[in-house]
Amino acid sequence: MIRNPVLPGFHPDPSILRVGSDYYIATSTFEWYPGVRVHHSTDLVDWRPLGGVLTERRLLDLTGTADSCGVWAPNLTYADGLFHLLYTDVATFAGGYWDPQNYLVTAPSMAGPWSDPVVLHGRGFDASLFHDEDGTTWMLSMCADWRPGRNRFAGISIQRYDRHERRLAGPEHLIFEGTEAGLTEAPNIYRNDGWYYLVTAEGGTTWTHQVTVARSRHLLGPYEVDPGGPLLTSAGRPDLTLQKAGHGSLVQTSAGDWYLAHLAARPYPPSGRCVLGRETALQKVDWPAGGWPRIHDGIPAEHVPAPSGAAAVIGPPSSEQFEDDPFEAPVLGVNWSTLRRPATPDWIDLSARPSHLRIRGGQSPMARHRPSLVARRVTARRCTFEATCEFEPRNHRQLAGVTAYYNSRNWYYLHMTADDDGTPVLDVLCCDSGRVTAAPGMRTPLGDVRRVGLRARLDGPALTFAYTTDPDAGSVWHDLGRSFDATTLSDEYAVTVVPGEPEAWGFTGAFVGLWVQDLGAEGGYADFDRAVYRTD
Repeated sequence: MIRNPVLPGFHPDPSILRVGSDYYIATSTFEWYPGVRVHHSTDLVDWRPLGGVLTERRLLDLTGTADSCGVWAPNLTYADGLFHLLYTDVATFAGGYWDPQNYLVTAPSMAGPWSDPVVLHGRGFDASLFHDEDGTTWMLSMCADWRPGRNRFAGISIQRYDRHERRLAGPEHLIFEGTEAGLTEAPNIYRNDGWYYLVTAEGGTTWTHQVTVARSRHLLGPYEVDPGGPLLTSAGRPDLTLQKAGHGSLVQTSAGDWYLAHLAARPYPPSGRCVLGRETALQKVDWPAGGWPRIHDGIPAEHVPAPSGAAAVIGPPSSEQFEDDPFEAPVLGVNWSTLRRPATPDWIDLSARPSHLRIRGGQSPMARHRPSLVARRVTARRCTFEATCEFEPRNHRQLAGVTAYYNSRNWYYLHMTADDDGTPVLDVLCCDSGRVTAAPGMRTPLGDVRRVGLRARLDGPALTFAYTTDPDAGSVWHDLGRSFDATTLSDEYAVTVVPGEPEAWGFTGAFVGLWVQDLGAEGGYADFDRAVYRTD
């Protein structure tokens, strides 16, 4: 069986692709490097993280990117022996503006090398490519309309893309204006039984999200909406484990079976906050000849039949569920992400000290240009993150430790720093909707200790911290004695409401990671020896 979500934690907006016997899913990464996270499978059951595609500023520049901006809804296709990755770099989503710049890169394999980006239009986000049977390629996207009083999601547009000239050609066509559900986005076109099927997301990426299907005999329409209603939604069903179901893409197996990859979220209480963010799930699709595609009951299931021939093999747990990283590799592992800047040698060093990750201190937690945060996704309600940190802070401007992080306005930070007299101390900072406070009663003198073990533990909505002053001897961990509200690390808590505008939700998910600040630019750094992540 396929057990959903197949990609737990922050893995939204899935674009699924099959090439031969290999399946790939590309997901959004927003303000995190590497841009566009990819997973691989041969059976749709077990998925292995390959890491991110956009690893350098040549491909993506996130300097100064706002929270939940950056890479939205990538699209992965294959043509002419090349993988085509289309992605949108969104600059804002305030006041009805998005400034969505679309780019296309290609590579002969998922390992690269990836071409320089082709700059495409900026008319809308959630762009995709459709390679038709006649050899033509078409670019689709939602059509953004910034004008006050207008429908900001004005429909789905399409324009031919010349693969040989690597440019858009011919006129733009508006082919679909959506249904009453509104907020029409995330278009994908599929050819089946002589029909063009247009799959879109509607209702907004919240509780009313859905997958809508329309079809036409002609690529440019007109498109008729499925009279049976949405292909998939969890709207009005708070009893379902998988909520916010929508934003789907289809894939056909070699045996002719169809599956839908879609995003979903798992709130802690029903209709509560989703600390894990928007995740990726798969549903079996029945598609009779000449008929409409159907998912059983039109709702997301937690367990789905695997494709014919998938072997029932129980392997080791995914590295996204358990990983002990001794930092012995020359580069960061595939489960690590860095915030707003790629992992370059000017601040990430895995060679200066064997089996250690040296992180040179960056700007403050509120800065958007040179933060020094190396983090990984929280993939389960109950999980533990531990790291050994060696740090010699010279003053209060130098800090290093572990964080439970959502965005620049919502995080918790267990850290080492120096008191006014230069004495090292351990403390906890909290940021709630942009307001930074020191947690009372947490400040702990460290004396001569410079090497400590730091622990962050999520137990559903509760976050706790602990430390040990002798991590190498396996000494007892000291709980700091306070539980923090982990649900502030969620899309729902990060929502911004402006009268007359659609709610601006957060779009990412909770991370745990290693954070270092050198606010005076005085050469401060910390060495991390091992980092362990495990789920219960």
